[in-house]
Amino acid sequence: MAEIDGLVIRDADSHDLAGVLALYAQPDLDDGAILPLHDAERIFARFARYPDYKLYVAELDGRIVGTFALLIMDNLGHLGAPSAIVEDVAVGPVLHGRGVGRAMLRYAMARASEKHCYKIVLSSNARRERAHSFYESLGFERHGFSFRVLLEQVPA
Repeated sequence: MAEIDGLVIRDADSHDLAGVLALYAQPDLDDGAILPLHDAERIFARFARYPDYKLYVAELDGRIVGTFALLIMDNLGHLGAPSAIVEDVAVGPVLHGRGVGRAMLRYAMARASEKHCYKIVLSSNARRERAHSFYESLGFERHGFSFRVLLEQVPA
């Protein structure tokens, strides 16, 4: 499934969190502002309480080189068909354009398909035009509008 020889995409475990946080520190993502490891461990432990919410990592030569989260969400609409949400996609800058992101999103799409989701969605910052082109190359299409309200930061 992977497009890079030796790339492994797997469920993350708590030992992977330092590598995942390092990926989020990139300038286009969280600009160096990341959770302390103990907070990340606490939040990661809460993932297990969700019926179908997982953090994944892409590993190459024993190093974490990419990550994403996937939530499979039950619905009452759409005749009960579930939907999937991809969140927090990150690839190490050295490997941008080398197929890691493509392999991760294809993996996410395959998991969503296995769960009989009627759609898979993600959001991307309006300024990230390269990312938009990348997502479109995978078959994602711009659909509707995304709206947000920034709420006060509340400890998780």
